[in-house]
Parts: sequence; structure tokens; C-alpha cells
Amino acid sequence: MNIALIAHDAKKELMVQFCIAYCGVLSRHDLCATGTTGKLVSEATGLHIQRFLSGSQGGDQQISARIACNEVDLLLFFRDPLTAKPNEPNDMNMLRLCDMHNIPVATNIATAEVLIHGLERGDLDWRNILNPKH
Repeated sequence: MNIALIAHDAKKELMVQFCIAYCGVLSRHDLCATGTTGKLVSEATGLHIQRFLSGSQGGDQQISARIACNEVDLLLFFRDPLTAKPNEPNDMNMLRLCDMHNIPVATNIATAEVLIHGLERGDLDWRNILNPKH
């Protein structure tokens, strides 16, 4: 499966710790991330991650484009709900695209835990039917 990783600045360390904890599961999938998040996770875990631009430079829009083309199967997007973001409309657009394409999304650690355990059990294998690998 294609998994996208995004984390606001205040949540980057949480994303790193999450990916360390679930490195075994994540290593069996294709990962992409916004620039800084991808760099931090890759350095901490050794996971291969396709890195896009940083979020503020358009990396979130690059991931949104992949979502729009149904090239992402799961989005882990650790958001900081307490700090106003100048690119918040982009975030809302990304979440809207996930809703349109039935892409499972976790916006916090609690839902990420549920999705990663479901991924490990095979509960998300239906995405392979919608988005078969060629």
C-alpha cells in the first residue's frame, strides 16, 4: 500500500516515535512524506521514504495531487489543532480529497494506532482492489 506521512511542526516528534514503534509494519509498504517529516522519520528509522517538498513549500499539495489520482491508500496526518496554520485551506482540501476517494485518514495518534493495527491485520486490503498494483 502507498502510505503518506505528514506532521505539523509540533507533531513531528510524535510522528517519528510512531514510525519507530511501527517500523516493521511500515517497512512492508511504500511510503511518501512531506520533506522535513520524511527526513526526520527516515533518519530515525532507516525506512525508505519518497520525499516531497516541505509542507510550506507545497509538499502537502504534491501529496494532495497523488490523493486526487488515487495513488495514496492511507494518510497519516498528525495535525496540531492549537496553532493556526497559513496553509490550513490546503489541509482541508487534502482531507476532502481523502473523503472523495475513500482513503483512510488518521489525524492524531489514536486513529493512527487503530489504522496501523488494521493495516497489519489486513483490514485495509480492500484498497488493493480499488488501487491494484501493476
